[in-house]
Amino acid sequence: MAFYDQKVAEELGLQFVDVKMQDTATYRKYRKILLTQYPDKAEMGWPTYIICDSPEEDFKILGEVKGGHPKGEFRSRLQAVLAESN
Repeated sequence: MAFYDQKVAEELGLQFVDVKMQDTATYRKYRKILLTQYPDKAEMGWPTYIICDSPEEDFKILGEVKGGHPKGEFRSRLQAVLAESN
């Protein structure tokens, strides 16, 4: 699923960062974004995609897509988040 989701994100001009909690270095790098959106990690879907601007700087969360979706629906949900943020 992550391979397809990454491909769709990149086709839409987004950078895809796969953050797994087991990958402690990457998780620590992006942890502040996760905790801003989910301070106690409740109500997260699996997977959860947080769409943000400038993730390595003063980031701004634009939206999210939670849970697994069929191919076309994932693209539509990402496009909706991007449209709402403009």
